[in-house]
Amino acid sequence: MSDPTRVLAGHTAEMPEGHQTAVDLNGVSVLVVNFEGTYYALRNNCTHKDFPLLGGDVSMGRVTCEKHGAKFELATGKAKTLPAVKPVKLYRTQVEDGQLYVSEL
Repeated sequence: MSDPTRVLAGHTAEMPEGHQTAVDLNGVSVLVVNFEGTYYALRNNCTHKDFPLLGGDVSMGRVTCEKHGAKFELATGKAKTLPAVKPVKLYRTQVEDGQLYVSEL
């Protein structure tokens, strides 16, 4: 039985350092990133102009929106550079039996 509050993002063996993917959780696109061995999940949407964050540069614990350069902290979702000022929503990541799941916090 599928759980509408949780979605499988994939096998951790297929998500090396720096890996990014997007999953759909209840109609919302969620960005999943492996940064320094930790999996982060945040809404795949820049709060500045609703541009997807997937594919943006990830460094120093932040993902950069390719459209206008806003940076968001992976661990907190906080906007760290202009033009974005609002944080992006975070989601929970859980590893079970080598599989990564994403769910609401």
